[in-house]
Amino acid sequence: MNSGDIPKILAYGEICDPCLGRFFGKRSFGLTNRERGRSLRIADAIARNIPFQEHSGSCWVCGDLLDEVGAWADRVSSAVSGIEFRTFLIGTRVPPLVAENEEMVWSDLSLSDPEPIKSEVNREVGKAVSAHLGKEVDLKQPDLVAILDIRNGSVEVQISPVFFRGRYCKFERGIPQTHWDCRACQGRGCERCNFTGKQYMDSVEELIGRPVTAIFSAETAVLHGSGREDIDARMVGTGRPFIMEVVSPRVRTTDLADLEERINQSAAGRVSVSLGGWCGRDAVEIIKSNKAHKKYRILVEIEGTVSPDELRTALATLKGVRISQRTPERVSHRRADLVRPRHVLDIEYIGEEGGRFTIEVTGEAGLYIKELVSGDSGRTRPSLAEVLGKEACVVTLDVVQVE
Repeated sequence: MNSGDIPKILAYGEICDPCLGRFFGKRSFGLTNRERGRSLRIADAIARNIPFQEHSGSCWVCGDLLDEVGAWADRVSSAVSGIEFRTFLIGTRVPPLVAENEEMVWSDLSLSDPEPIKSEVNREVGKAVSAHLGKEVDLKQPDLVAILDIRNGSVEVQISPVFFRGRYCKFERGIPQTHWDCRACQGRGCERCNFTGKQYMDSVEELIGRPVTAIFSAETAVLHGSGREDIDARMVGTGRPFIMEVVSPRVRTTDLADLEERINQSAAGRVSVSLGGWCGRDAVEIIKSNKAHKKYRILVEIEGTVSPDELRTALATLKGVRISQRTPERVSHRRADLVRPRHVLDIEYIGEEGGRFTIEVTGEAGLYIKELVSGDSGRTRPSLAEVLGKEACVVTLDVVQVE
């Protein structure tokens, strides 16, 4: 700090003590910017042997914004009323003119250690809110963020999501994992979707999410699954791992055992869950990147006559084999046309049912089971149909285990 900087700053016009102090905000410790600014004003008067003058009038930099800390704290307290939270953070949208005013001084005087006004507003309002509500400021993972819009005098509250993990089973075919917008209207609502905006009336996400949204008084709930089963497949056995993201919850705590019971009652016969505990956003990335092996139980129909022994011999040729799968025709409209190598880890004959055969397959993540059976017009090789020399297709498919 140059001793000549103070009179230069004062020459710009009437300035409040907090703004004067902020221009040297990283100098000294244990002082507020208001205390620092007043001390600098006194030191300048002594150095120049001139009468000391207190700040009076409106500050040309901030318009005396720092004198309104209490009022802003009251606005925040009102805005967060009725929301359950333990930690919070204050953010501020500063009018462009205020930012330009302080940046002009920084540039003109080449100041190296100023503190932006939004930092001081965030800190001082945060301290006032904390004292008023008994909540803690958290700079990294707050339960909510209150954004002060200085220009229009409003407070915007952004509530951080809550996450919990579990496994789900899906017992009804024809239900997608997540909500699908109507293909015809892209979710806007039309005659084709009966003005619901939905391609399918229900999804696993919604069947779990409805009671979750109600219990947490949330905006919505988003399901993040470890992979997904086909719409016409059931998910049985140990269930599929998932994480539920509860968006903008006004309630943050609940008993997970009670939540599990409420979900299972609401979705009875269609979906069930087993909840494992609370988690954070980082767990979503982990579950999305997880390349788990999956075990399937499929009912297969084969053209003509095939004995169980012939089928066992054919299946043995596929066990442990590297399969080359070009993107199946049924999903080619939404996925890149690539050839993907995948391994069949295990495949075995289980039994016969009305001329059809039950087979269990354990495959590497991304293995298309229907195409492993049918061959998909040669896009998957080898396939059960190719080995048998007969047409074959999957009649029903159940996922029975996801690692």
